[in-house]
Amino acid sequence: MTPQGSQAPLEFGGPLGAASLMVLLPVTMLHLLLVAGSEPARLLGPPPYLPGLEELWSPQALLLWLAWLGLQAALYLLPARKVAEGQELKDKSRLQYPINGFQALVLTALVVGLGVAVGLPLGTLPEMLLPLAFASTLTAFVFSLLLYLKALLAPASALAPGGNSGNPIYDFFLGRELNPRIRYLDFKYFCELRPGLIGWVLINLALLVQEAKLRGSSSLAMWLVNGFQLLYVGDALWHEEAILTTMDITHDGFGFMLLFGDITWVPFTYSLQAQFLLHHPQALELPMASAICLLNDLETISTATGRQLLVSGWWGMVRHPNYLGDLIMALAWSLPCGTSHLLPYFYLLYFTALLVHREARDERQCLQKYGLAWREYCRRVPYRILPYIY
Repeated sequence: MTPQGSQAPLEFGGPLGAASLMVLLPVTMLHLLLVAGSEPARLLGPPPYLPGLEELWSPQALLLWLAWLGLQAALYLLPARKVAEGQELKDKSRLQYPINGFQALVLTALVVGLGVAVGLPLGTLPEMLLPLAFASTLTAFVFSLLLYLKALLAPASALAPGGNSGNPIYDFFLGRELNPRIRYLDFKYFCELRPGLIGWVLINLALLVQEAKLRGSSSLAMWLVNGFQLLYVGDALWHEEAILTTMDITHDGFGFMLLFGDITWVPFTYSLQAQFLLHHPQALELPMASAICLLNDLETISTATGRQLLVSGWWGMVRHPNYLGDLIMALAWSLPCGTSHLLPYFYLLYFTALLVHREARDERQCLQKYGLAWREYCRRVPYRILPYIY
């Protein structure tokens, strides 16, 4: 066990919790994909059926998925509009990162548009979601193993604070190496925003196209969900440099937890609202649509980037108003799906649990970083995410 591993407390329930999550997360994702296309669409009920291996495994889906990753990697390696430096590492060095995520989004749109113009059947993509998700899950497990083995050869200065417990299951899940990369290609930074987020937009678009094919036109609800989530992804990629200060990049190792979340969980579960609308059309009137748009606009609560602990404005009401904005946004994404089913609100429920857990991790990091100043800040701003509630 390394000194780092002995100092960092085990998270996620330790090795048993990590092993459980590596089973539970893929099973949950496959359950959601099956339920979204079923007539009852019950989030808490059993799936309509259990797919056999012949339905999950598809060499064509695996090739398509690997081609997608290859395309995004090629776009990552193109000349960037800017190259940014990351946070200072233990050895006092700073890694460089290309800021070309938005460029990758635009070029992907051009490639897909060209493909559709020459006959690419984009509308058939929704029929391949199950084998694509399975292929992506296999990719996440195999690549996580390669990352774990690579980290065994990494110097101590390159290891993450928390993924070096000495337990192989836990370290495989959390990630041993902080910034695994081969030359210019930083695997964690690449996966964080590129294949998953852009893939999410593409899946949404394919669902919109398929709905238009089935019903003659796409619904207002489907357009809203596509528009909201495209704006979110576009904004994240336009401000790509901001991710260099997040806990994912500065603190967490790159293992199965982040890898599966980035390339598999995001595109195949975050598109759940659009999947639901394809099979369960919702009548949405213009006044309600306008109100939902206004609600989504409330998400534009800015995030502090400096080192001062703010006690005025939003940060004087709750310690993480950006998390509150994320939850408001998640609600706006779900409302176009109506209120007759709980399934489209899975993202809101999941994101609430995720942010509460992340907030607890933030609290520990901030206490270590700011010490007594953080305790005083917590005294003056007692609420964490929801004013007067939590």
